[in-house]
Amino acid sequence: MRNRWMWFASCLSVCALALPLGAHDEWKHIFNGKDMSGWEHVGPGHFTVEKGMLKTHGGMGLLWYAGEPIGNAVLRVIFKTSKPGNNSGVFIRISGKPVDEWHGVHKGYEVQIFDEGDLWHATGAIYSISKVTKNASKPIWKWNTLEITLDGPKTIVHLNGQKVNEYLEGSPVPERKHDYEPIRGRRPDLGYIGLQNHDEETDVFFKEVSVRPLDK
Repeated sequence: MRNRWMWFASCLSVCALALPLGAHDEWKHIFNGKDMSGWEHVGPGHFTVEKGMLKTHGGMGLLWYAGEPIGNAVLRVIFKTSKPGNNSGVFIRISGKPVDEWHGVHKGYEVQIFDEGDLWHATGAIYSISKVTKNASKPIWKWNTLEITLDGPKTIVHLNGQKVNEYLEGSPVPERKHDYEPIRGRRPDLGYIGLQNHDEETDVFFKEVSVRPLDK
């Protein structure tokens, strides 16, 4: 009996080792921490990869994931800012492949990264479209986790584990007042995503960009 039990335990150990890495992890890392494979950049400025992190330089530009459009999924972005007033964003629901830096603004939505904005332009807001309900940002140099749920026409934003925004396509939005604000109108359920490099004074770092399908 003892020998049979030892054989059974050994088999379990071998079988466990044989499972592929990530078999219990549904998150797909679309930034690999080494380079920008699968990503393309349009517009001024650029991104670099430093110590496993994406870093913004200059702008305004857009680094977008060309692998596939994303929808009915949760997008997780872990980032930190380096000084007050740093400005960046996560673009979602972009219709078509971006051709310039304004493509994501007017044909997608920007989930804002900017701790000094009002409720319509603060971190977690869908820029000038849907305001945040609270400020859940961490101080500069602390890692923040954005989780953006794309559930059909519904967008839900969690920042550091707290729900800060929910928007349903077709809901009333403020009047567009400036040409740099997004053109109003419905965005697709399935679209490209991207990261913004905003200006010369901003250094924002991203250590993770991951996606997983919605639990249905």
